[in-house]
Amino acid sequence: LYERFLKLKAKLEAEGLFDTATRRALPEHPRALAIVTSPQAAALKDVLNTLKRRAPHLAIEIYPTPVQGEGAGEKIAAALTLAGQSACDAIILCRGGGSIEDLWAFNDENLAHTLARSPVPVVSGVGPEPDFTLAAFVADSRAPTPTAAASLVAPPREAWLGALDRGAERRQAAV
Repeated sequence: LYERFLKLKAKLEAEGLFDTATRRALPEHPRALAIVTSPQAAALKDVLNTLKRRAPHLAIEIYPTPVQGEGAGEKIAAALTLAGQSACDAIILCRGGGSIEDLWAFNDENLAHTLARSPVPVVSGVGPEPDFTLAAFVADSRAPTPTAAASLVAPPREAWLGALDRGAERRQAAV
C-alpha cells in the first residue's frame, strides 16, 4: 500500500494537484459549513463540540459517508461534490486516525481530483499527525486533527465579538 501511495502521490504531484498557488483561503467570517464524514465518527462529535463552542451561530450541514472500506473513496468524493453544491462557505473533511488500511479511502485518485475541483475551500482534518493522506496534500488547508480543522474554519466567538466592538468604537469616534 505504501508503494501505491508513493506512486499515486508522484502522479498527482506531476498533475499539479499539490500546487499551493491554487489553494483557496478560508473565509474570514464563514456563515455556513459543510462537514463530510461518517455520522458515527467520534471525530464528528469533537468537531461539532468545537464549532458550538467557538462559533455557535454557524449553520452546519453534515454530508454522511463511509470513511473506510471498499468503495469509500468514491462515496467520500460524491458527498464532497454534494457539499460543494450547497451554500456553504467551507467544507471540513474529517476522520479520526488509523492504520494505512483504515485511511486508504483518503488516498483515492478520484477523491483527489474532486478535492481539486471543489468550488469552496476544503480543510482536511483526517487523523492525528503523523497520519498523512493524499487528500491532505490536495485540500486547501490541512489540520493535524479533526478538532483542529474545526478551529481553523471557525474563529473563536471572542474574536468575532472583539471585531464588532472595535468597529463600533471606530464608528463612534467618527461620529
